[in-house]
Amino acid sequence: MTGTNGKSTTTTLLAHVLAEAGREVAAGGNLGTAALDMADLGPQGRYVLELSSYQLELIRSPRFKAGVLLNITPDHLGRHGGMGGYVAAKRGLFDHLAPGGTAVVGVDDDYCELMADELAAKGIKVVRISAEQTLAEGVSAADGILRADGVPVTDLRAVARLPGRHNWQNACAAFALARADGIADDAIVRGLESYPGLAHRQELVGTIRGVTYINDSKATNADATEKALACYQNIHWILGGQAKEGGINSLVHYFDRIKHAYLIGEAAEDFAQVLEGRVPHTQCGSLLMAVTKAAATAEPGDVVLLSPACASWDQFKSFEHRGDVFRQLVEAQR
Repeated sequence: MTGTNGKSTTTTLLAHVLAEAGREVAAGGNLGTAALDMADLGPQGRYVLELSSYQLELIRSPRFKAGVLLNITPDHLGRHGGMGGYVAAKRGLFDHLAPGGTAVVGVDDDYCELMADELAAKGIKVVRISAEQTLAEGVSAADGILRADGVPVTDLRAVARLPGRHNWQNACAAFALARADGIADDAIVRGLESYPGLAHRQELVGTIRGVTYINDSKATNADATEKALACYQNIHWILGGQAKEGGINSLVHYFDRIKHAYLIGEAAEDFAQVLEGRVPHTQCGSLLMAVTKAAATAEPGDVVLLSPACASWDQFKSFEHRGDVFRQLVEAQR
């Protein structure tokens, strides 16, 4: 599977659904174990691979039973010589479909919608997915209700570890792929409902004295943080680190969701200027101080959200390290 956003969640989600349904499965590729290092599962095994645009340019021989393209937004344009090259690299996934294979394509952006039409015109079986519109044919969840060919299947809004519209798209993709593998709808739903989530990506750390703690350390830019801010209200937002181009200016329309912001790292001063007069905020310096202050201030029903909108290198070894420290600090609040 590929796409600009959502690949890792969809990869692990599908692998979980398949395993819960009794399939022998391994997941990896661009996520975790390299494809060539995976154990031999035999002819009945299922390999779920996350593939980047770089990897798609290099593969030659694989044949896939099904493939998914979640979405396309500008990324890695220097590597691919512009948007046309990037789209072509993503399109290459479907050159490796086995005869009779299924192409699952998100149709919520113009690039993918056009690609779905082109693939269908070539006689390839295409299943369209959408989190923005209800599809009469395909899998969709525009209002949080997952529908197959327009018929309601389950309410994704009740699945705590798949919050937000972006995760509804991921769920649609996993549902379509699992269906293509012959798994019954009710078994797929059980897998979606029991998915434990992906570490550092809106990871539900826990609820302590009525306050929910979310680890979204993987959000290293404003686009990623936007997806988290869209999911919650009454937010105590921990942000900062090494800022990316554009900072947090694009997030202004979510500021009314934020009760207080706690600033850390190199970007703290610049971010404070953006927040001034809009969001109450505190200069904390360290993640330890931010979690301590947020835990002391938050009330039952509030959300303490680590979604830094920054790289981690100024204070941590990686975004994983940052998220692990956050998790430890939250556990210390119990």
